[in-house]
Amino acid sequence: MMKWRKLGKIFDPSEHHLFNGPEGFSQSPQALVLDDCVRIYFSTRSKDPSNGKYFSNIAFADFDLQFNRVLRVSEKEVIALGNLGCFDEHGIFPMNILRHGDRIYAWTGGWNRRISVSVDTAIGFAVSDDNGITFRKLGEGPVMAATLNEPFLVGDPYVYYFKGRFHMWYIYGTRWIRHDNHEQAERVYKVAHALSDNGISWEREGVQIIDDRLGENECQAMPTVIYTGGRYHMYFCFRHAYDFRTNRERGYRLGYATSEDLKNWVRDDSKAGIDISAQGWDSEMQCYPNLFHCDGEVYMLYNGNEFGRSGFGIALLEDTA
Repeated sequence: MMKWRKLGKIFDPSEHHLFNGPEGFSQSPQALVLDDCVRIYFSTRSKDPSNGKYFSNIAFADFDLQFNRVLRVSEKEVIALGNLGCFDEHGIFPMNILRHGDRIYAWTGGWNRRISVSVDTAIGFAVSDDNGITFRKLGEGPVMAATLNEPFLVGDPYVYYFKGRFHMWYIYGTRWIRHDNHEQAERVYKVAHALSDNGISWEREGVQIIDDRLGENECQAMPTVIYTGGRYHMYFCFRHAYDFRTNRERGYRLGYATSEDLKNWVRDDSKAGIDISAQGWDSEMQCYPNLFHCDGEVYMLYNGNEFGRSGFGIALLEDTA
């Protein structure tokens, strides 16, 4: 049983001047622990003036090691969006960060708009040589995209380096569905696992690794993994496939699974040790978790209501009994 103590919301985009305007959002917070601060990357939104639709850009905020103060907010985007027709033309959400040697690697969740459905996604790769201030892409294309058995919506990468190999947990789409003949189709996606020797070329297993709790149309997103207490722990968020945007009972919650070998996972959400609050910024939804070590402690970043419109918060792991 995990036991988390919520430390509250630590970042509200409305309280800071973001480079891309007043639209707000700070989605999918991802931590990079530095010597004197913790740099938290997140996805912001801006509007396309030609059609009013959103773009997603990556920014960061530096916090002190106790997460009491915001020391700095990036003054421009961390990584450029893709060129015309590229997989990340319209946005990057999320961007997962990993220090490897003297460089910082990033795996990006790029997305682009479609006609018959709203969006498709793929995973890109970038490198930083200035301690995570800016990132440059290896190329215009993705390192992981649709395949024969993963036909669309490959995204939400989380990468960790275990015993000489890169492990990635990510999502892939299984179907698009229409509910009650609604015009907008909704997506269904599941968590999968891949291995790599260099972080660029990936061996994909192409199978769902986390059991469903809500049935075959359960949507699973943003896996994050950490080793503590003698085993591996995964958190992710899950929701119903439709009527989830404003219906509190069908929106995102945090799921939990454990593993002894990084391959076989046992899901038991009752042991997650964290849930929505009775009131406040995370009382209707919890989503987009990110686990990390800092100063001998384990923390979790996450978004709350409205998919992170009002910011992100943090929780401290107190027990793994």
